Amino acid sequence: MELHDSRTIAAPRSEVWDALLSADVLRECVPGCQEMTGTAEDGFDATVVQKVGPVKATFKGKVTLSDMVSEESLKLSGEGKGGAAGFAKGAADVTLSDVPEGTLLTYNVDARVGGKLAQLGGRVVDGFAKKMADQFFQNFQSAVEVEPEAPASEAAAEPEKQAEEATEKKGWLKRVLGG
Repeated sequence: MELHDSRTIAAPRSEVWDALLSADVLRECVPGCQEMTGTAEDGFDATVVQKVGPVKATFKGKVTLSDMVSEESLKLSGEGKGGAAGFAKGAADVTLSDVPEGTLLTYNVDARVGGKLAQLGGRVVDGFAKKMADQFFQNFQSAVEVEPEAPASEAAAEPEKQAEEATEKKGWLKRVLGG
């Protein structure tokens, strides 16, 4: 199964690149990831728990990074064995480019499964793989993008504003309930 998509991430390309090489960031982004250790140079060992249709399995596997061109592109490859449930393997070619809003991350994913998982049928497995890829890159985007901080004057005024809104709501509620 193949997927192609892109996301605009509101962060400099160097920050996006560093996040792609971080076990901590990847652990937070992989849906169902229980553990991820290792380094970009040596690869990452991962434990992921997932449920596909009626099949729930714990996959233990390895993620490697290859074909790395600093701050431009890399290939993320992973393979996991889920015991009786079967196996899952896949690779994502990721490219980064500058856009006015930050960094354009483009990915091409190729995923395959075997064992009981493959017996579920193509539509179930393809839908699950697409959901996993979309969720990973959405999580990645959220992890990398930094929300702008409110200016100190706005932040200081926020509690007062919330108290004022609560008082208005109480008054409205009393008027509506006739009390």
